[in-house]
Amino acid sequence: MTAFNDESGSGDALRRTLGVNRRRFLSTCTAVAAGAVAAPVLGASPALAQDRGRGHGHDHGHGRGHVLVPPGKRGIILYTVRDATARDPLASDLPSGFREVFKQLSRHGYRQVEFAGYNQHANAPGGASLESVAGARLLRSWLDDYGLRAQGNHGFIPPSWPLTSADLDTFKKHLEIANILGMDHMGTGGDPTGSSYRADWDVAGEKWNALGKIARREGIKLYTHNHDAAYGFLLDGGPLDAQGRPTRSSGIRKLEYFLKVTDPKLVWLEMDIFWAHVAQYKFHTYTAHDGSTREQVFDPAGLVARHNKRYPLFHAKDGVVSTTNGMGYDMVPFGTGVIDYTTFFSRVGERNYHNPMVEDDNSPSATDPAQSLREAKISYDNLAALRSKKR
Repeated sequence: MTAFNDESGSGDALRRTLGVNRRRFLSTCTAVAAGAVAAPVLGASPALAQDRGRGHGHDHGHGRGHVLVPPGKRGIILYTVRDATARDPLASDLPSGFREVFKQLSRHGYRQVEFAGYNQHANAPGGASLESVAGARLLRSWLDDYGLRAQGNHGFIPPSWPLTSADLDTFKKHLEIANILGMDHMGTGGDPTGSSYRADWDVAGEKWNALGKIARREGIKLYTHNHDAAYGFLLDGGPLDAQGRPTRSSGIRKLEYFLKVTDPKLVWLEMDIFWAHVAQYKFHTYTAHDGSTREQVFDPAGLVARHNKRYPLFHAKDGVVSTTNGMGYDMVPFGTGVIDYTTFFSRVGERNYHNPMVEDDNSPSATDPAQSLREAKISYDNLAALRSKKR
């Protein structure tokens, strides 16, 4: 199916589909023919950021295009400020615990939050764990007080399959919590499986279809989140290894296959755009069933555009070039790196459907306790400043 085959075609067409502009793309590609561009070569640095046409800081108009992320869609995953929710309010004057963090994020301008569990410092209002019906009601009252909406949670997905009674009960409890909080979506921060083999992804698809059916009965859309490995290539053919497993690929990426084997009415995805770009950097060649080496550049925005309604949420992380960490990027606050979000959001469109959640794993600091909330403000301002390019 063409949805799973991003190979060749003209270089110009490829360049248009990637979420980078021409100068950035050519900075990490080698020419394979006159007028064509090639995939990033293994070990090359990712695209640099000059002349990207993206918004930074506050936007002052001057003929720019429309807002790419509407005010009501600007969100943050609370993992970014996990040090603040975990802070002891008796030992600091800085915002601490969920209630005070909600208040600060609302002041920054955010209107949506994605949870990463329901624990906070024991001395914060409500106590250490709010993972209960009563705790959810308390959290909902604070969200309402500060004009925030919960839009998801990286929480409990049953590890068992077939489901144990205990896992099913816990899953249903989390669905009840999600409904109290007013979430449309509930998900996880992990991949459906860590395997590269098609048989394991078939099992994962079966499991997620079953979980999605349970979630739909409760009015919740179930989603999975990606890291870079999930957009690596599926092993689905060629010679078998000593354990009888395939060793080569058809060129289908793992989560692309997951999209194929899951029901679009039951299972959704949250693209972590940073990790998708790491996958673009790392996974651009594969060994085909016939043993030949094939080149295929991953196009994150193109995948979303082909399956737009399957991606209701994004993680909006930014990165700067790294040539030493094996990933191509180091994570930085949103709007201070090189990932071309103007192009990405313009290409995927559906701005009133998608829910971008700012994230920076590195915002908490051992030496600067105010850093994570300060960087949350920087990220909000840069997200709000994004405008489409004037035509």
